[in-house]
Amino acid sequence: MFGIHKRIILCHQLNFSIKPFLKCSSFLPELLNHHLPQRRSVSSSCHPLEYELIEQEHYDQVLEHLRRNFFLDEPTNKAADLCQNGSPCTHPELEQKALETMPDHLSLMAVETQQDCSKIAGVVLNGILRDGDTVKALKDLDRSCDLGYRKMFTMIYSFNIKNDLFKEFAVDRIFDVRVLSVDSSYRGRGIANELVKQSVALAKQKGFSLLKTDATGIFSQKIFKSLGFEVFAEQPYDKYMDDDGQIILPVEAPHTKLQLLYKKMCKGTENEQGKK
Repeated sequence: MFGIHKRIILCHQLNFSIKPFLKCSSFLPELLNHHLPQRRSVSSSCHPLEYELIEQEHYDQVLEHLRRNFFLDEPTNKAADLCQNGSPCTHPELEQKALETMPDHLSLMAVETQQDCSKIAGVVLNGILRDGDTVKALKDLDRSCDLGYRKMFTMIYSFNIKNDLFKEFAVDRIFDVRVLSVDSSYRGRGIANELVKQSVALAKQKGFSLLKTDATGIFSQKIFKSLGFEVFAEQPYDKYMDDDGQIILPVEAPHTKLQLLYKKMCKGTENEQGKK
């Protein structure tokens, strides 16, 4: 999606080993007795990247990454004017959604190691979505004092309720890809693509039969569709209007629509590359 500026070489196969995650300001003790999903090392002419599960001790660093990247850049966040104070964008409700997702232990990060410190290059936040969760989330929006936040998630939640994947595919849980973010200084290296690939592999490992994502921007939509996700439904932003015919979320070009994308997992087949 961003163009390849450097040749990326996959060096290691997926495994269940664990590597200590180092902060640039301090050394964290080695994590023991945790089973990571498949971890992959990617090297280029820059420093090597490791793809690892996000653990609780990484939450603060993940939030800082989101404040400086995803919260600022995500198209509907910008349209709802959620980051009025610039970078870093601190928004308690966006941060709370991230903190509620990470304990599902399905989220991944790309980490660049540099001598005695590591930096997060990208993250994908994945959660478990169960039937009824979206209806409850829509009701809970009444508690928010942020009008832009309510407008944005009213659109997303209502769209998902209308296009019911649970009913369509007769499942009781869905692997929900909620956030895909790459640091601006690491874009163009295939990191987002690799994060989604590893999320698909993790979903298969955990026994999920269906993945979904609410893709709000053209770049993420291209990545997911290139990896076998299909469009279930879409909502053009310029058709989402209030009772007076005014566009509720004026999302800037080139982003024109919200797409609900899904991917079915076929048991006994290698489905990670988008093959059916």
